[in-house]
Amino acid sequence: MKSLIAVAASMLIASPALAQVKPCEELKSEIEAKIKANGVQAFTLDIVPNEQVKEGEGKVVGTCDGSTQKVVYKRGVAEAPRDTKSQPK
Repeated sequence: MKSLIAVAASMLIASPALAQVKPCEELKSEIEAKIKANGVQAFTLDIVPNEQVKEGEGKVVGTCDGSTQKVVYKRGVAEAPRDTKSQPK
């Protein structure tokens, strides 16, 4: 009985940590929706490995893939849509 309680308690303690691991594309989509809902039109969101995040090159707005990557936000730097049909292959 005591071991059952110990197992249940350890599962409850570990579950919040498991819930925080989120795929980067999913997190990026959620953040993008929130930014657009606030009326911001020109911005970029980039997924960057932790070691490549540089100070002053945007604001870190999220962490994903088990804290191995960050989502970096830059306001007013929207990329122009690319026309893939006109580019040579």
